[in-house]
Amino acid sequence: MAPGIPAAMERPHFIGIGGAGMSGIAKILTQRGAKVAGSDAKESGTAEALRALGATVHIGHAAAHLADDASCVVVSSAIRPDNPELMRAAELSIPVVHRSDALASLMVGARAIAVAGTHGKTTTTSMLAVALSELDLDPSYAIGGDLAGPGTNAAHGEGAIFVAEADESDRSFQKYDPEVAIVLNVELDHHANYASMDEIYESFEKFTGKIVPGGTLVIAADQPGAVELTERVRALSSAKVVTYGESETADVRVHKVTPRGLTSEVTVILNGRFLTFTVSVPGRHYAHNAVAALTAGVALGIPAHNLASALGKYTGVKRRLQLKGEAAGVQVIDSYAHHPTEMAADLEAMRGAASDARLLVVFQPHLFSRTQELGTEMGQALALADTSVVLDIYPAREDPVPGVTSALIIDAARAAGADATAVHDKAAVPEIIAGMVKPGDLVITMGAGDVTDLGPQILDHLSS
Repeated sequence: MAPGIPAAMERPHFIGIGGAGMSGIAKILTQRGAKVAGSDAKESGTAEALRALGATVHIGHAAAHLADDASCVVVSSAIRPDNPELMRAAELSIPVVHRSDALASLMVGARAIAVAGTHGKTTTTSMLAVALSELDLDPSYAIGGDLAGPGTNAAHGEGAIFVAEADESDRSFQKYDPEVAIVLNVELDHHANYASMDEIYESFEKFTGKIVPGGTLVIAADQPGAVELTERVRALSSAKVVTYGESETADVRVHKVTPRGLTSEVTVILNGRFLTFTVSVPGRHYAHNAVAALTAGVALGIPAHNLASALGKYTGVKRRLQLKGEAAGVQVIDSYAHHPTEMAADLEAMRGAASDARLLVVFQPHLFSRTQELGTEMGQALALADTSVVLDIYPAREDPVPGVTSALIIDAARAAGADATAVHDKAAVPEIIAGMVKPGDLVITMGAGDVTDLGPQILDHLSS
């Protein structure tokens, strides 16, 4: 067994190895010397990247893809019980390990920072990974999106720190034992797994309760759900609580956020001193993510001025207001936003950065359950754009729900005064958008599904 590889992870097989969370764990294990194999539904750049590291990646799911000598099978909550590889694992009595347990085993012995919250996890985790790497601390990291610079979502580092995105969607973040936990915000989402805010709070309480003795909880001081959680945690947890935000009561206070085109300048008050640094993505919410990262690093004993300077090297994450290109005087930007709060925040950020430019959004709703519960709020968020094209719902792991369609969003958008149009044929979107735009406009592809594929296609149409 190679050093740093848990015994069960010597020869792991990942079902759905191309997924954001799964691929990150697979990459780290491969870099540590494990014999990694897995399968995914379709070919992708992620599959190629894993092969380049030495992993075996099969396309499609079949029982024959699972080697008889696999030490375990790693699954996410999206893998269904009738998956042929999972059924084969049962026949062979090969242990099945959830993704979160696999990640938790990789963090054993490290100074772990776990980043949680309904929104902003990927960005904040990425900011920390970039800043710590810039300071030559060589962290390990596992993120839900690819960093724009290194172009990867995970890496094994030789340093003591491990930064991980902590997913609340299936309660799996309760498996981790961080030295520092970040909670950016707490809202109702993932309706297939949570029936109420009380269940959400209970889940986050369990997550924060896993902070190691002497550890720190870094939590937002402005967001109502986070404020409520702070009150609950103070009574239950022995962890040190450090708040950040614009509230006058915040321990690390955001004094000013100054937009500078597609960047921001942030000034905080930390330990009674002013500290100013640059964030290379627009929007107040991204500035707050950077302050959360700064606060977490300081909790680990890293000098604040060093961290602030290093955070300025962050250049973004793919799909987080990522500029895909410009053609015919039109910029095309990609956004992963799929919850109404994220949608509104990204659109407000682009409105602030775009001055008088028109904002045209191509929005793809993600999940029937989310659309059923939050479709009205999604439509209201789209009212921040000048024009919206709304695609059919991207189902991901869900089966259709009768009566739940994109029409729920379009009706709400129009009721809010928005110009919203339904397009059922995704392939027709590039031509439709090319016929709508004029020089100076901004086009935003938005959603957590495959709407991201449309950015390059729109640019091709604009170029021609």
